[in-house]
Amino acid sequence: MANHKSAEKRNRQSQVRRLRNRANRTHMRNVIKAVDAAIVTGSQEDAQTALSVAIPVIAKTASKGTVHKKNASRKVSRLTKRVNKMQVAA
Repeated sequence: MANHKSAEKRNRQSQVRRLRNRANRTHMRNVIKAVDAAIVTGSQEDAQTALSVAIPVIAKTASKGTVHKKNASRKVSRLTKRVNKMQVAA
């Protein structure tokens, strides 16, 4: 347990950041799931729309420091690759 005033403040800040990071990460995962669902249904328009919504959310999550920027870049790249592959197949 924190014994100093500064340690107590640091503990409060850590809790707030943890909850904020958790919310950001959950939002990112949900938009990724939306892209996956659109790909599974086979709707090109829905997949492209979901991807255009997901890319800024993933980028924002990385810019806030919740995930590493290379992790975000990899997620965007893989999602884009899957959507493009779906369009080529059709």
